[in-house]
Amino acid sequence: MGATMDDLSKVEQFKLLTETAPGTPMGKLLRKFWHPIALIDDLPRGKAQALRILSEDLTLYRGQSGRPYLVGGRCAHRCTVLHTGVIQGEQIRCMYHGWRYDGTGLCTDIPAEKQPRTRPIKIAGYPVHEYCGVIFAYLGEEPVPAFDLPRKHVLEEQGRSFIPYRSVWDCNWFQHVENSLDAVHVSFAHLWGSVGEFGSSVTASIPDLSYSETPAGIRQVATRPNNNVRVSDWTFPNNNHVVSPPAIKGDPWVHISAWPTPIDDTSTVRFVIYSVEATDPAKLAAMKAQYDLDYSPMHHYDELFHQGVIAGVNEAGLQNAQDYVAVRGQGVICDRSQENLSTSDAGVAFLRRIFLRELEAIRLGRPTKQWSRLEHAEHLEAPPVQAAE
Repeated sequence: MGATMDDLSKVEQFKLLTETAPGTPMGKLLRKFWHPIALIDDLPRGKAQALRILSEDLTLYRGQSGRPYLVGGRCAHRCTVLHTGVIQGEQIRCMYHGWRYDGTGLCTDIPAEKQPRTRPIKIAGYPVHEYCGVIFAYLGEEPVPAFDLPRKHVLEEQGRSFIPYRSVWDCNWFQHVENSLDAVHVSFAHLWGSVGEFGSSVTASIPDLSYSETPAGIRQVATRPNNNVRVSDWTFPNNNHVVSPPAIKGDPWVHISAWPTPIDDTSTVRFVIYSVEATDPAKLAAMKAQYDLDYSPMHHYDELFHQGVIAGVNEAGLQNAQDYVAVRGQGVICDRSQENLSTSDAGVAFLRRIFLRELEAIRLGRPTKQWSRLEHAEHLEAPPVQAAE
């Protein structure tokens, strides 16, 4: 039996929170859940792409039927990358010597082999699921959990449409997660550089905070003066659901469901699904044009960090840039041993306790909590319009 969390130093505990590779406690914990890995529109029929997720190099391809598959990143023969292969039906054939694999990773053909293999050749193969413009994958052990926890009621309501977004950030995934449970940063970070609709609506007032564990994750409530109450529905292990100002002023506030998926320990791919009240194709197209879907703050590092400038973005891009400066500003992997937490960091401390509890179970070979989707959706209401303070 390994050492308990109480036997580990704070530095050792913090390190556990950031690791994602197979075999690490956090790597094992994260592999119990479905994670977003790609945008549906970025994977055409009959094409493949290289993908690195949870410190694993993989191949994502779409068969001729339109069905997506996720298999190992390299051919089992001479270890060349597999995404350069040719899609044949629902299988992929390596361009080097023609070894062919099905969607489970099983090698189904070795053209130059003279003798039959006594044991089958197999690379990794993982289940995938398409949802609201995003491809999700499960990289863990069987049994495969139902695709239920990532679902959101508001993403499935009639009269709404979704707008998916993807960007890569050059820092550890857990900094993103902690930022979601830090309601006070909204009163400062989202007033930096430029004040958008979100910053002016939430105001600079410091909120009263409350946190509670739910069957799905954490409920965060930040209460500011004048009945300005903001509720966040955070789902374990890495999804945050909030409401935010629309891209087009005067429209209803938008529901945002965001996942920071670890690429590895030093980089993260951030997926966001915007749920908007629109079904008319023309209105939806106008909305998409306002969402800065091509903006990646990492590509503007110098102007953000060295010039303090956020340029050429709308409301969604502004919030994205402000969060990037705050989170990436902590370093590629934050040195939490240098922190001085205060009472305003109650959400961060609460989050860490839950993760360390779950990691303790992993390390000791005990069952982790069986997280489940909320039976009834959290009521996430837009803050009231505030007078200037």
